[in-house]
Amino acid sequence: MSQTNRFQEQSPASPEIVLRFPDLHPAFDKQAAVPEANRCLYCFDAPCMQACPTHIDVPKFIKKIASGNLMGSAKTILDANILGASCSRACPVQVLCEGACVMHRYNKQPIQIGRLQRYAMDALHASGAPLPFAPGEDSGASVALIGGGPASLSCAAELRRRGIRADIYDARPLPGGLNTYGIAEYKLTFEASLREIDMLAQLGVNFHFNTTIDAEKLEELEASHDAVFLGMGLGAIHRLGVAGEQMQGMTNALDFIAGYKSGSITAAPARVAVVGAGNTAIDAANAAVRLGATEVHMIYRRGPEQMSAFDFEYEHAKQEGVKFLFHVAPIGISGSEKVEGLELQKLEASADGSLVPLQGSNVRLPTDMIILAIGQSTHTDFLAAVEDRAEKVKLERGRIVIDRASGQTSNPKYFAGGDCTNGGREVVDAVADGKRAGVGIATWLEGENANA
Repeated sequence: MSQTNRFQEQSPASPEIVLRFPDLHPAFDKQAAVPEANRCLYCFDAPCMQACPTHIDVPKFIKKIASGNLMGSAKTILDANILGASCSRACPVQVLCEGACVMHRYNKQPIQIGRLQRYAMDALHASGAPLPFAPGEDSGASVALIGGGPASLSCAAELRRRGIRADIYDARPLPGGLNTYGIAEYKLTFEASLREIDMLAQLGVNFHFNTTIDAEKLEELEASHDAVFLGMGLGAIHRLGVAGEQMQGMTNALDFIAGYKSGSITAAPARVAVVGAGNTAIDAANAAVRLGATEVHMIYRRGPEQMSAFDFEYEHAKQEGVKFLFHVAPIGISGSEKVEGLELQKLEASADGSLVPLQGSNVRLPTDMIILAIGQSTHTDFLAAVEDRAEKVKLERGRIVIDRASGQTSNPKYFAGGDCTNGGREVVDAVADGKRAGVGIATWLEGENANA
């Protein structure tokens, strides 16, 4: 198998999944892309560029599309964001670059920046051309990166461009983290995520799969590398804490999404209940509809105005046919060996704003599957104190504390970025964190060598 397609060829997407999960925002062709690019005002000090966490030069890459220079456009994107292809699909552009577009001031539709970015990146991939970068001259230094998601991938790219060896260790069999396993297929396909990583592998990033890092393994990596980057994301989704959670028909949103993306889940039962109201919960609910469920409810203890999901995601879910039950909380699960219903209790706000149960309001929602999406635990236990040894890096509520400018932790040899530091934001935020940390590591290593 060639180096350039060793990951992409492992994509398990079936024709049925492709049919059920078409692009939410279909790709532009030239006839659509060029006129859209020509709508751009190419603003000086463009607000769209400032709204992008990786600060892609949006006017520059769009202007190159307008002039027909697609390879130049892709290079402009990749200079700022090595995962520009996946971000063009998965970013909530409505609240980032497109949300900041000056067209809003003139009551016009914003420039479709995300689709234009995808157009340029798709052209680069279709051309078969390599990444427009080469690894730097070998510095002799090496870095171990824990986790194979966007933060580590971005950090690894910065390191390789500076000639620093990058070894990524991931517990899963394929790289990409949530890009590969956890983002709805109609936003970012399994294949598109792996295709992008195939290109990244051209920089000489080394991948070590099916490798779980514990305190002992971390000691080994620290001893054999000059620095360590922590980009392992978050841990398991929280449980309800009620009886019956071990029954057949219980799952969580990340496992459900990973299951259908990897091909192990091909259908959903007729009745599905999703507990939670974030963007991942909505992705799972929409997926259940597309996998054949005829009745999908989302359960949330507060009202729509308190949902952590973006407004456009909420509207999309309603269009998919998802129903919402607000101001209710799960208090039990009915069934013998498999889930048959979810017991709910209505809630009301007290005088101090806290939620209290409404007496005599219990209801039973018949369901065949319950999908939990009520937040994730941290995944930093292996960094905490062991016996009489101090903790490896400083933690606050399980999250790694870093200098936001460099990604460096309280332990100067350790850097971090992504969800394990900020508690779960967007892919592009993880990419920005990894990029800053890559630069921070290189700068720190240069200082260490100068002082040696």
